[in-house]
Amino acid sequence: MTYHPKSEFITVMMERGFLADCTDLEGLDTAMAAGPITGYIGFDLTASSLHIGNLVQIMLLRWLQKTGHRPITLMGGGTTKVGDPSGKDEMRKMLTVDQINTNAETIRAVFANYISYGDGALDSPLVNNAEWLDKLGYIDFLRDIGPHFTVNRLLAFESVKSRLDREQSLSFIEFNYMLLQAYDYLELNRRYGCTLQMGGSDQWGNIVSGADLIRRVDAKEAFGLTTPLVTRADGKKMGKSVDGAVWLNADRMSAYEFWQWWRNVDDADVAKFAKLFTELPVEECDRLGALEGSEINEAKIKLANEVTSLLHGADAAAAAEATAREVFEKGGVGDDLPTLTLTAEEVGDGISIVQLIVKSGLAGSGKEAKRLISDNGARLDDAPLTDAGMMLGADALATPIKLSAGKKRHALVQLGG
Repeated sequence: MTYHPKSEFITVMMERGFLADCTDLEGLDTAMAAGPITGYIGFDLTASSLHIGNLVQIMLLRWLQKTGHRPITLMGGGTTKVGDPSGKDEMRKMLTVDQINTNAETIRAVFANYISYGDGALDSPLVNNAEWLDKLGYIDFLRDIGPHFTVNRLLAFESVKSRLDREQSLSFIEFNYMLLQAYDYLELNRRYGCTLQMGGSDQWGNIVSGADLIRRVDAKEAFGLTTPLVTRADGKKMGKSVDGAVWLNADRMSAYEFWQWWRNVDDADVAKFAKLFTELPVEECDRLGALEGSEINEAKIKLANEVTSLLHGADAAAAAEATAREVFEKGGVGDDLPTLTLTAEEVGDGISIVQLIVKSGLAGSGKEAKRLISDNGARLDDAPLTDAGMMLGADALATPIKLSAGKKRHALVQLGG
């Protein structure tokens, strides 16, 4: 039976493909239709930037706020010290407290592009779970929270079970993570009246545990909602490019490179990605996805512009499009291309073309760069590169050169002033 939602938020979730599971869909929908609620998503601080695999959750918080509710972005300053075993085959590398705090600041800057922070009724408060987890007395925590969890149930969680089934070690510190995340939900419920925890489908067990803990300890209603795992048309997980993660922070990936990733998505992904990662009307998303031939390329440009505008601003998106048209349609050198600037000392008596391909990020190693050249996939100023032993001196770099890997990836190389 098809469920017909009453609240705008659940309507958006269902129409745009955000909804995987909910602990009580009708109950949550009724609560949201009755007035504003507070919901949260937690983000661990394991890197200085989130990547596009996290973008579904960020958009979820944005839609929560846009439909009249209060979102909380919970920075996991405390839980990052432990490490979430969900979806991981091995224990995460432990970070120092300074690294975690630095990551929190850089990640926060991205969130400010999507949701409103402040003291307003629907503004998101700045919350870091280190506020309460760092002060927890271990014995008190075990006495107060431990009795509400059985080892049998913890062992049944997919995040634990999958590791044990593959005979991969699960540390005791990771085993505690589920209790800490459940405690976060309880603490946010008490401090902010938070009644909804959201996350990816791999977080289902942790989210259900938190809702159960609130009901058991404080006898209050609490809900959980998860989004589906987003895969590309080729079956691969969202968030990866040829060179690794597609980062959200501009210092990890330029606005142009970010724009290019969306411009080059598979034709079959256009409608789905437009629904999840833009605010275009659903009908427009479906129309764009149904286009064919050269028109689907314009649809991808629309997708890239919309997604990039949300993260980096409309000016950055327009500059990326202008550069792409200059490079691809007119064969020129775009102003916004990723640029490698070398010093005279680095060039010395000459630098190999293989080194330049690697340094510019177009190949991960010298071996990969040589293979790119031998496979006729490398170009210098739009001319095929055939000599892997080519050396370039300072005179050749007096004006910027353009290196290309295939038809879609380009970089400029120049000599510093």
